[in-house]
Amino acid sequence: MKARNPRTGETDYEFAESNRADIAAEAARLRAMQPHWEALGPEKRGAVMLRFSDAMEAAAGSIIAALAVDTGRGAIAAIEVQGCIANIRRWAERAPALFAALERGPRPSVTPGIAIVTHYSAFPLFGAIAPWNFPVILSHIDAVPALMAGSAALVKPSEVTPRFVEPMRAVLAQVPELPLAYVMGGADVGQALIEEVDYVCFTGSTATGRKVAEAAARRLIPANLELGGKDPMIITASADPQWAAGVALRSSIVATGQACQSIERIYVAREIAEPFLTALVAGAEAVQLTHPYAASGHIGPFIFPAQADKVQTQIDAAVAQGAKVLTGGTVEHLGGGAWLRPTVLTQVTPAMAVMREETFGPVLPVTVFDTLGEAVALANDSAYGLSAAVLAGSLDEAAAIAPLLDAGAISLQDGALTSMVGDAANQSRKGSGLGPSRMGDSGLLRFLREQALIRQTGAALPIAAYAERGAA
Repeated sequence: MKARNPRTGETDYEFAESNRADIAAEAARLRAMQPHWEALGPEKRGAVMLRFSDAMEAAAGSIIAALAVDTGRGAIAAIEVQGCIANIRRWAERAPALFAALERGPRPSVTPGIAIVTHYSAFPLFGAIAPWNFPVILSHIDAVPALMAGSAALVKPSEVTPRFVEPMRAVLAQVPELPLAYVMGGADVGQALIEEVDYVCFTGSTATGRKVAEAAARRLIPANLELGGKDPMIITASADPQWAAGVALRSSIVATGQACQSIERIYVAREIAEPFLTALVAGAEAVQLTHPYAASGHIGPFIFPAQADKVQTQIDAAVAQGAKVLTGGTVEHLGGGAWLRPTVLTQVTPAMAVMREETFGPVLPVTVFDTLGEAVALANDSAYGLSAAVLAGSLDEAAAIAPLLDAGAISLQDGALTSMVGDAANQSRKGSGLGPSRMGDSGLLRFLREQALIRQTGAALPIAAYAERGAA
């Protein structure tokens, strides 16, 4: 298969696609390794994972370089790789305490004479299907806690951003006892992976997530889905408009808006709408593209060219339906890549695609509201429920609004905090996901199966206890 450079537009990388035989063989190899891996226990597994993180850190330069070409991003590529290393270390340190908390002696049952012990074991083979927007962190965000739970892990990164796998395989070669492997390719490889594993995690679009769920359901295996978002931000009348504009801008356009937790809908109180919009447009126009120099500017190109077309279609449709572009609005084709400057839209309506469908680009549609009830209703009027944000004059005011929002995680006095905070458990709602939280302690505990050891402490009942004693 071939991959495209998002900055130059050139197809400049080739890699071997895994076939079904390759995938089956890799799955069999990992399954053979898994019993020993689980038997090590959390402390020894953690020691291996720390060696893995050290090897990854030593090779960080080559991984970052590959990721920077994959995504067209420099600073964010470095942040992503370092974040992945930190996540490995966090789970290596946290897992032993979680297992210790699970170790309990027999407890009495409500059934007389019975005591219960719960035994925990890992799903033998975990599988991950990862997206292209944050290739390194999202290929490992579920695999790492699964490994620490005692599972082996088989990962399919996106075929759009495959370059980082080569240096990562060199890292894995230094930790041969770690049961982690990558298989490469498109949708067919993802389907084949689901056929081999005992638990699958998918990160990506809602449409593809439904297909993954259906495939997993046919095999009766758990499917953990982290899907799309259309995150709203509510800005109340008491918020400082200058500050709010800065938070909204950053939360919307970091990584060119190619993040599921990006703010994609902004609802601002009428009392501060004018100064807010003035500051937002000024901030948007000060943002620089990382072109022609990758080492300067703020936002890079679209990773996937079809995404640029989708975003432009949404903007054009909104304008045709009456929306007003205050700045930005046109995808620019520079040096072979597709770029979009931060785009602020007003006079948008809930029926527009830019307000209903995931955009995945640096687009900030702004709606003015008159009452808080109106703002909450508009924010909740969505097929998605990933996350949201509230900006207000005080943390207490923002916190009072948060429970009214139908989303899994709410950032208060900031935006898109789920990209920075890994220990806040939350569950996506509606079309944004399915299954336990990947954040917090449940990120590991979901990979453990409960087995009840039911102890008879008295005498087992004889068959006579079931004899019929009624009249013939």
